[in-house]
Amino acid sequence: MKVCGMTDIGRHRKDNQDSYAIHQWEDGTALLVVCDGMGGAQAGSVASSVAVETFAAAVEGALARGALGGSRQVLVKACQMANEKVYRLSLENREYEGMGTTLVAALIRPDGVWLVNIGDSRGYLLENDSIRQVTVDHSLVQLLVERGEITPAEARVHPQKNLITRALGVDSRVECDLTRLEPGQGSRLLLCSDGLTNVLDDETLLALSRREAEIEDLCRALISLTLERGAPDNVTAVLAQL
Repeated sequence: MKVCGMTDIGRHRKDNQDSYAIHQWEDGTALLVVCDGMGGAQAGSVASSVAVETFAAAVEGALARGALGGSRQVLVKACQMANEKVYRLSLENREYEGMGTTLVAALIRPDGVWLVNIGDSRGYLLENDSIRQVTVDHSLVQLLVERGEITPAEARVHPQKNLITRALGVDSRVECDLTRLEPGQGSRLLLCSDGLTNVLDDETLLALSRREAEIEDLCRALISLTLERGAPDNVTAVLAQL
C-alpha cells in the first residue's frame, strides 16, 4: 500500500486551516485523517490540528493495546475524544470560542476499510475506472438535495453550499457517520477538504486518476489544478493506493 498527502493555503486565504495526518504500521494497517477548521484564522487552525492529533493518538493507543478488533468502536471513541478536546479548548480560551472542524478519516486494514466523517470533508473510492463518493456531506445543500429541492448540480453553486450541519468541537457531543468498504486491489482512496471538491468535480477527479499512474503524481496534480482554477479556499488531498 502506498500513501501520500498534500495541503496548500490556496490563492485567497491568509492561513491554512486544514490539517492532515498519515500513519502506517508494519502489519499493513494505515490511518489517514483530514480536518478542515473553522472559527477564524487562528481558531480554525487550532481546531483542525488538535482534532487530527487527538484522533490519531486515540487510534494509535487502541492499536498499541490490541483493541482494533472493533474498528467501529475505536473510531467512534476517537471522534468523541477529539470532540471533547476541541470543545474544551473553545470554552477555556475566548479567542477559540465557537471554533470547530470537519473530520474525515480512514482506518485501512488487511480485511477492509472503515471511514468516519463529520461535516463536509469527503472520502472517495476510485476503482474499476469509476469514482464513488463514499461519505455523505453534513451540509445544508445536501439536505436540500435529499429533499429534492435542488439538484446536485445546483448544490455545487448554491450560495449557502459552505454551511455545514454537523462539526467536531462545537458542542459537548457529536455524531459521526461510519462506512465500511471492501475495495479491490489497486483501488484508490481519496480523502479531501471541500477546498478541493468545490473546485474539481467528480469527472475531473476521475480523469486525473486515470492519467496519473503514481499516487504521488496524482496528489500533486489535484492540488495544482485546484490552484490553477483559483483555489479560493485551503485545499488538502490524502491518497492511498490499496
